[in-house]
Order: sequence, then C-alpha cells, then structure tokens
Amino acid sequence: MVKNLTQGKPLPLLFFFSLPMVAGNLFQQLYNMVDTAVVGKFVGEDAVAAVGSSFPIVFLSVAVASGLSMGCNVVVSQLFGGKRIHEMKSTISTAIIALSVLGLIIMALGTVLAGPLLTLLGTDADIMADSQTYLRIYFGGAVFLFLYNTLNGIYNAQGDSRTPLIFLMISSLTNIVLDLLFVIRFNMGVAGVAWATLIAQGMCAVASLLVMYRRLKRMPCEPGKEGVKVPLFHMLAVRRIAKIGLPSMLQQSLVSLSMMMMQGLVNSFGKVLVAGYTAATKIDTLAMLPNMNFSNAMSSYTAQNIGAGKYERVKEGLKACLFMVVVFSLLITIIIFLFGSQLLSLFLDPGDTSGALGYGLTYMKTVSMFYILMGLLFVSNGMLRGAGDMGAFTLSSMANLFSRVAIAYALVYLTPLGANAIWWSIPAGWAVGSVVSLLRVKSGKWKRDSVAEME
Repeated sequence: MVKNLTQGKPLPLLFFFSLPMVAGNLFQQLYNMVDTAVVGKFVGEDAVAAVGSSFPIVFLSVAVASGLSMGCNVVVSQLFGGKRIHEMKSTISTAIIALSVLGLIIMALGTVLAGPLLTLLGTDADIMADSQTYLRIYFGGAVFLFLYNTLNGIYNAQGDSRTPLIFLMISSLTNIVLDLLFVIRFNMGVAGVAWATLIAQGMCAVASLLVMYRRLKRMPCEPGKEGVKVPLFHMLAVRRIAKIGLPSMLQQSLVSLSMMMMQGLVNSFGKVLVAGYTAATKIDTLAMLPNMNFSNAMSSYTAQNIGAGKYERVKEGLKACLFMVVVFSLLITIIIFLFGSQLLSLFLDPGDTSGALGYGLTYMKTVSMFYILMGLLFVSNGMLRGAGDMGAFTLSSMANLFSRVAIAYALVYLTPLGANAIWWSIPAGWAVGSVVSLLRVKSGKWKRDSVAEME
C-alpha cells in the first residue's frame, strides 16, 4: 500500500513503516541462516566454514545491488513526495532495466572469478571445493538479486513496506523447504543450499516485478501528464540515480572490502574460529536488523519530506528514529546476554564452549554492548543519504570501515589480545563513523535541493 510520509506524527509513522521492513529483512536473513543451520546439522562443521568463507564475496554482490537500489529509492521518494508521478514512473522503469543488465554482468563475472577470490581470502584447502561450489551457484542468481533489491527500494520509496514483506515470507519458507529437501533427501550438501537460495530469490524477484507493473499501470499521473507516454528508459533518470547510487554502492562495497579483510584475518586463526565467527555473524546480522531498517526508513522519510520541502519535519523524524534505536538496542543486548549460547547452538555443537561456540559467544557479547552506537551511525547516515548529502555519508562510512580494519590488524599483531581484537575493532569503527556523521547533521549543511531537481 502506497503511503505518504510527509504527513502524520513522525514516531508512530516511522515505527509502523519500519516494522514490516524489519520483518522482511528477518525473513531475507533466513536464507543464509537456514543454509548455515542445515549444513551445520546435516553435513558438518567444515560445511559451515565453507558457507561462511564465501560470505564476504556474497556480500559484495549484495552491496553493489543494494547501493545502486538506494539511489533509485531516494530519487523515487523525492519525486513521489513532490507528486511528480510521470517522472517517477520513468525513473522506475529505467532503474529496473539498468540494474537487471548489471545483474547479468555480475552473474558472469562472479561465476568466473569465484575460485580466485576465495584463494585471495586465504580460504582453507579443506573447505575450498565446497566454498567454490556454493559461490558459483549463488552468482548464477545475481540477476534476481539485483532485480529484487531494486524493486524493494521502489516499494519503500512509495511508503509501502508491507508488500515486500509478503514476498519475502513466501520466498523464505520456500527456501527452508528446498534446503531440507535438497540436503536431507537428495544429499546435495553445500550445493543444495545454494540452489535453494537461487530458486527462492528468483521467485521473489519475478513476483515483485509483476505486482509493481500492475501498480504503476493503475497509478494516475499528475494533472497535465495524463495520457502522456512514459519513457521506459531515460538518461536523466540514470544520472539522478547514479548521483545517489554510486556513492551508496561505494559505501556498501567498502563494507564488503572491509569484511573480506576481516575474513582474511579470521581465516588466519584456523577453521575452528572461522566456524564460530560465521555462526556469530549470523546472529549479529539479525540483531542489527532493527537499526538497519530504521536507517532505511529514515532515508525514505527524509527524501519524501525534502521532495515536499519540509526540512524541519526531517529533524523531527531523526529524533524519533534515535529514540527507537535506544529502546531496541538495549532490548537486543539483553536477549544476547541471556540467550547467546542457545542462539549459537542452532549452528554449532552446544557442548563445546572452548571451541567454535566459545569464540562465537565472546564475539556476540562484546559487540552487542555497543549496538546503540551502531544505531546512531546508521540512522544519521540514513538521514544524510535521504537528503542526497552523499559526500558526508561516504566520508562517515569510510571512517567507520577503515578505522575498524586498521584497529583490528593493529591489535592482533601488536597486542596480546589475539582474536579478541577482531571483536573490539567493530564498535571502535562505529564510534569514529558516528562522530563524523553526527557532526554533519548538527551543522545543518545536509539541507539542499532535491536530487529530483537535477537536470
């Protein structure tokens, strides 16, 4: 359902807009979580490490897709907020065409380069074959990944976070059924979970496209534009999307690059730590979902309100999002401290606290204490991104990521902390990035013309 974010009280508006996004991303994370749990329980710990070792490369493709789709989200939000429906429709069709073609290119490159990338990460020889199999099949569905991320951004730009949730619920349940069928019944191992993910993502992307096509067909254009043909592809729309999408893609790619460098550091401690780290990052990713989606909601909210010229309302929304960050971060931290071992036991042997489970538990407890700091960074960056202030957004992101990697390597090699340095470097990066972002927000320099005004 299309929703105008320029009217109504910000706190309940953002809260109820964010909830389906959190639930939707929860189901999306089930893809990787179920993959890990199924191979851990029915194939073995080496298979968990194999799936985990490929994750930074998988995340790189997701980074490119989600970064560019964020450019589409901001431009569509601003056009929608300004009630420029004809331009919005042209922007949407342009984004779908361009990013689908890019998805096909990534599919080809990823399939060819899977082996060299895993070698570059220092993947253990014992798990190399399974990691490569998983990665090549995953990249076979890259076009679906790009198509879905683009459409998800468009739905959110229109204030609709419920429709993507429905698609993701169906897709995730399909993925679970196929995981169990391929691995347990057909003994396909790591390849089975990869094929399950590809098929489920494909179904989700195609269904999203069909529903969006019907919605746009029924949506009337603004007065004076009724009956005027909507261009399917327009270079002005490409330039507008690129202005936001390319810096977002850079930021997301830097996240992936930092993850690859961190994975290389983790791999140097052996496959037991890799298994514990992999399981912990699955829980950690789920724990981050509320703050990540408050950030995405803040971007759509900011963009719509800037499109409507309501700058003071943007600041009210930021305060509401920061309040939600504090409440949800504290709640999640408490859950992790109380039930961390049980959560990790979904993926690992529950009886061995000196091995992989012990590493994973230390990681989770250390990082979870700083989720409020992470939320401050995410939400303020979401506001900057929605405002089109991509220079400050990118600077904050780079400060976070580069400081995190530098601190991790420095502490590992220059102190006796060992693997514990990896956990402590993460909140250190959040602290550096949030200072940069919040200073920019406080300065007021994020107030600027709508990207949709670009000619």
